[in-house]
Amino acid sequence: MNDQRRLAAILSADMVGYSRLMEADESGTIARQKSFRKELIDPKLAAHGGRIVKTTGDGILVEFPSVIEAVKFAANVQRAMVVREEKTPENKRILYRIGINLGDIVIDGDDILGDGVNIAARLESLALPGGICISRNVFNQIKNRLSFGYEELGPTKVKNISEPVVAFRVLLDPADAGKTIRAKRIATLPNRFVAGISASLFVLLVGGVAWWQPWESNTDSLPSMKREAFQSDKPSIAVLPFTNMSSDPEQEYFSDGLTEDLLTDLSKISALSVVSRSASFAYKGKVVDIRAVAKDLGISHVVEGSVRKAGGRVRITTQLVDAVSGTQLWADRYDRNLEDIFALQDEVRGEIVSALQVTLTPSEKRRLARRRTENAEAYDLYLQGLRQESFFTKDANSESRRLFEEAIVLDPKFTLAYARLSLAYSLAQENDWVSDKEVAAQKALRLAEKAVALDSDSPFAHWALARVLTRPLFNDPERALSELRQTVNLDPNFADGHAFLANVLNYVGRAEEALGIIKTAIRINPHHPFWYIHIKGQCLLLLGRYEEAIPAFQAAIERNPTFAPPHRFLLATYGHLGRTEDAEWEISELEALNQRPTIKWVKNNTPFIYPEYINRYLEGLRKAGVPEE
Repeated sequence: MNDQRRLAAILSADMVGYSRLMEADESGTIARQKSFRKELIDPKLAAHGGRIVKTTGDGILVEFPSVIEAVKFAANVQRAMVVREEKTPENKRILYRIGINLGDIVIDGDDILGDGVNIAARLESLALPGGICISRNVFNQIKNRLSFGYEELGPTKVKNISEPVVAFRVLLDPADAGKTIRAKRIATLPNRFVAGISASLFVLLVGGVAWWQPWESNTDSLPSMKREAFQSDKPSIAVLPFTNMSSDPEQEYFSDGLTEDLLTDLSKISALSVVSRSASFAYKGKVVDIRAVAKDLGISHVVEGSVRKAGGRVRITTQLVDAVSGTQLWADRYDRNLEDIFALQDEVRGEIVSALQVTLTPSEKRRLARRRTENAEAYDLYLQGLRQESFFTKDANSESRRLFEEAIVLDPKFTLAYARLSLAYSLAQENDWVSDKEVAAQKALRLAEKAVALDSDSPFAHWALARVLTRPLFNDPERALSELRQTVNLDPNFADGHAFLANVLNYVGRAEEALGIIKTAIRINPHHPFWYIHIKGQCLLLLGRYEEAIPAFQAAIERNPTFAPPHRFLLATYGHLGRTEDAEWEISELEALNQRPTIKWVKNNTPFIYPEYINRYLEGLRKAGVPEE
């Protein structure tokens, strides 16, 4: 019997980060999925004539009689999800990627098959979280009939489809309505570098202050550096995440790790201003216009490239671009044995420094000449450990510790492996992921001290040690300050180092100095996390600048509404200003979080050791109506 075929609009959607959300809260995630399906998706499907063909744990396949109705449905769902999830912490939000194709399908009972379906699934993988990606066929049908904007991605090679697919992203912002823009390419870029050069998002954060949750990757809406760097003779640079061109997506850890190492090395050079890792990695998975990136981050140069790792070999293509003019300053391709990866990294860094006409100081030459390890296998285990660290779960933490420990066995002088292992034990202790928390804390201290002893020029080793020293078990802020001074002296572009230094300065009564330093951290990292803003608010409160402190705490709360400390500090600020109604609201917010404060509890748990600051904080809470016990 001949196959039954017809032309149809096919929509493929899946949930972003499904496995992570299920691991963190299986029952809660399932319940939220069911709620979205019942209250949002099913009613809108009915309104637009869609038929669900099949569902998976994290996605749906839908057939529509019209591409217009398919795109309207997708846009309505994505916009509604923004509203539904806006008060949910970013790391817990449910977002969908949606791909839509118009193509020939094969009917198999209630199921549909064929390239038309396969292309829809591939388009979905090209969509951004919360976004929609459509094929050229869909674009041609809707471009003059729906009030959206569109970004052409150009011919894109996708898995199991022989011919490249011309894809478009739908721009949902009303300000983009009627626009069709094309992904920008650098005109002088040689053809061999074009494939795979893009930016990507893999936010790999590590701890910073006693209360910071490492999975928190929220970016601030406050003004960034913008064009400050262009007004200086000092070159400013962003290293965009290298694209993983390996056939195995699990090799992503390797391309991200190489990107981070290059960024870290460049940030140690005092003659350069280097944008932080989290700011650069915010562009991962996006087709970027280099000049737009420059405007957003306030930088003058961009490094980007791709990595392919297969068997015992690694291929890297990379380029340095003048972001103001769009001119390519340098580009090259490297094809080496994996054992030569360290020499390759040195060569790439050297070419960038040369192209920027930067002169290294003798101490910088010495520090950069000191390699992380000479053992390629240990290095690979270390990069795998970094990826596990970023998942921030009990099991991932245990796995990261295992990988770092194996790396140390292969290279007992691997400084960064000791420092990261210290961080892993510290996080395990703080989050109740180990049975004996004191043993884990002591291990974290010994490992950090070992890292500093192995390489006193490692900024991350000093930072890891400082972090441990601020834990309640050790509570040695003066020694932590010394380590943090070393951190930012060795790496003046280490934004989290500056931010953590400001935090500890507040502990010891130096809020004026801390305020200047947290502003430096915000400048280095335009996409700073919420806790930077909270520290800024603390500085202003402790200095008695109450009116200025309020918007900082409010911004921190908006970015992470379930995190109690900004609520408590805002409550104290309202107390000093006599804003009784606002204070009552904050008390009710803390009660909703099961965090109703008492003076006794705050006094016993405050990190401040400077009497005047403790008294100012407690006095504000008392004026706000917080009871003694």
